Amino acid sequence: MGHSVGFIIVLSLLAIAPLCLCGKTIAGGYLYPQFYDHSCPKAQEIVKYIVAKAVAKEARMAASLLRLHFHDCFVKGCDASILLDSSRTIISEKRSNPNRDSARGFEVIDEIKAALEKACPHTVSCADIMALAARDSTVLTGGPNWEVPLGRRDSTGASLSGSNNNIPAPNNTFQTILTKFKRQGLNIVDLVALSGSHTIGNARCTSFRQRLYNQSGNGQPDYTLDQSYAAQLRTNCPRSGGDQNLFFLDFVSPIKFDNSYFKNLLSYKGLLNSDQVLFTKSAVSRELVKKYAYNQELFFQQFAKSMIKMGNISPLTGYRGEVRKNCRKVNAY
Repeated sequence: MGHSVGFIIVLSLLAIAPLCLCGKTIAGGYLYPQFYDHSCPKAQEIVKYIVAKAVAKEARMAASLLRLHFHDCFVKGCDASILLDSSRTIISEKRSNPNRDSARGFEVIDEIKAALEKACPHTVSCADIMALAARDSTVLTGGPNWEVPLGRRDSTGASLSGSNNNIPAPNNTFQTILTKFKRQGLNIVDLVALSGSHTIGNARCTSFRQRLYNQSGNGQPDYTLDQSYAAQLRTNCPRSGGDQNLFFLDFVSPIKFDNSYFKNLLSYKGLLNSDQVLFTKSAVSRELVKKYAYNQELFFQQFAKSMIKMGNISPLTGYRGEVRKNCRKVNAY
């Protein structure tokens, strides 16, 4: 079984021709896919191999690595600040509400970094590792491929407040979520396409409980949640307790990257409030949800474009930042 899964993973990695939309980043630095071609020619191969091994061992890891990149980019740009542990001078973003008890995959990043330090010491940044791991995770689970622009460097600090304030929360209103995306230079198309990453992965009971019991503070469940689906969810997400119980974000094909997430929204079976509002609270996003539900190829194309755009948020380039030797701590000079 392990061999066949591994074989399928390798095939899926080779199957799709990559897309590249390279160019100036928001910060004006220049990222390009060939950045390590001479300094570390096997970099992408090494990342891909370790991500494939991790996902073959635990399918959920693909979604975890994709989410790490997202939670990194929305705080001070894609600079690997999320990977820093707390120290004398740093309060880790891992302690923030969006990350505490839920951000994971750090050991996989550590393993990739160790392998890269062995192959090409002090060359490949942790920020680039995360961007590559997010792409590989998407491809491994059946999603689109794209060429990842590279050349990001790593931050020497973190922002707990940025992590608490900038990352969209499951119970945010549609307008708040859109504002948080616009703040990063992303638009409503990016919002809907990137939300489609919820076609894989899990969410904890605590992140959607209010929809089952008390959506608007009146003791009533969310009327935009299919009632038979809600009844099913209540069996393992009680009024109190069970906070960490896990549920598939896309119950139809939970470990396959496809467009069933959008089909679920059409039938009011989005798990999180932040998922379902894409269909119920905005005419523009509603049309995009429909488009992607009916046309997977269109969704895949836009997802790849939006991932490249998100990966271009305020990177540190040139001599700014550093290339960490250990992704969990800043270099000692």
